[in-house]
Amino acid sequence: MRPKAPASVPALAPVLAPLPHRNLPLLLLQAREAVIANFRPILNAHGLTEQQWRIVRALLDASPLEPRQIVTLCRISSPSLAGVLSRMDDLGLVRRERMAGDARRVRVSLTDRSRALAATMAPQIEATYAAIEARIGAGFIGGFYRTLDELIALLGSEAPPPDE
Repeated sequence: MRPKAPASVPALAPVLAPLPHRNLPLLLLQAREAVIANFRPILNAHGLTEQQWRIVRALLDASPLEPRQIVTLCRISSPSLAGVLSRMDDLGLVRRERMAGDARRVRVSLTDRSRALAATMAPQIEATYAAIEARIGAGFIGGFYRTLDELIALLGSEAPPPDE
């Protein structure tokens, strides 16, 4: 026979009714993991972390950027970004320069070394995109890009930068 719980221990809370919506944040994280798992071996082979690659990709598309812009684009918290940029600077992947008109502001740009690394990785990255597209279909991926762009446009402007 099981002993009775002391009177001071509250009864278990009633089980809540299931939430009617699927867990969208969790689904998006699972989708992200399913996608990045295809690219992770390439990043690992070239000694880059996922955060470093996100920064390199952002700077390839729009260099130079200020750290606050990188925080927003790459969804990396400001304290984390400071450490990542410091390590990338030590590795010769980025260059940080004070802005002439305001020494408190910094511009981050890619170095020739990181551009060469990205060029070396590009065929593998593009082959991975091609393999994903072959697996799920060009129509699906095109529609998914449009859906993601629309979701970001509708909800993204209200999302604050991460503050992990």
